[in-house]
Amino acid sequence: MEFVKMHGLGNDFVIVDARKSPYLEHKDWEEVAIKVCDRHYGIGADGLILVLPSEIADISWRIINPDGSEPEMCGNGIRCFARYVYERAIVTNKIIKVETLAGIIVPEIQVNDEGKVVAVKVDMGEPIFERSKIPMTGHADKVIDEEIDVNGNTVKITALSMGNPHCLIYVDKIDQAPLTEWGPLVEKHQIFPKKTNVEFVEILNRNEAHMRVWERGAGPTLACGTGACATLVGSVLNGYLDRQATIHLPGGDLEIEWDEGSNKVFMTGPAVEVFQGNYPLE
Repeated sequence: MEFVKMHGLGNDFVIVDARKSPYLEHKDWEEVAIKVCDRHYGIGADGLILVLPSEIADISWRIINPDGSEPEMCGNGIRCFARYVYERAIVTNKIIKVETLAGIIVPEIQVNDEGKVVAVKVDMGEPIFERSKIPMTGHADKVIDEEIDVNGNTVKITALSMGNPHCLIYVDKIDQAPLTEWGPLVEKHQIFPKKTNVEFVEILNRNEAHMRVWERGAGPTLACGTGACATLVGSVLNGYLDRQATIHLPGGDLEIEWDEGSNKVFMTGPAVEVFQGNYPLE
């Protein structure tokens, strides 16, 4: 199996062009993802990305977590995917329509004067606040500063969807956030029927925030693009951030904008190819 290893701010992925035989007929991609994502016995990654044909967009993808589960979207992953298909002329347009489980997502390739890709800007669509569509249980509308019980602790959360569910917890010091303690408990909390990504957020000023993430199905990662988008949107709702801000992640920075006119969220950041290789596909 030919693959390319890429990362967006340290959030890393194995990408496979699965449009052709024998890959297109392969049925056990969940098992493949579990094996290749293993950092000791496999390639090592936060997810496996498959390039697939689409009848409704320029191209389609699947992204599969290290535990075999399949998220609706991944912000860092979609930037890597966009650079992969653009630089290999699978899609020649700089504006690329990608079919995902979260709908059509539109990355835009940004190049310098020499034509080299320097960043990818992604139209992440509109945030979703309706509780049942996040999804969450309960009857309230927007989930802003709501209290839940986490292992005997009362924790205030803000929740929304960026095509996949996110739960924000604000902390005074990001380096003291209970990431590995509360992350898995909130991810699998009973109020999230499809589990959730968990973001711990420290507000620095009106235009900057620190964020660390416990990703659904992956655990701690160095960056999460949809999580950075959710962090901006949720922080605007709470009155903490302006509509355009830099979100600082362990792997680097993402520029996020929530456009007031269109209600869409835009994310800009890097996508880097690390190496290519072959992996035995059983």
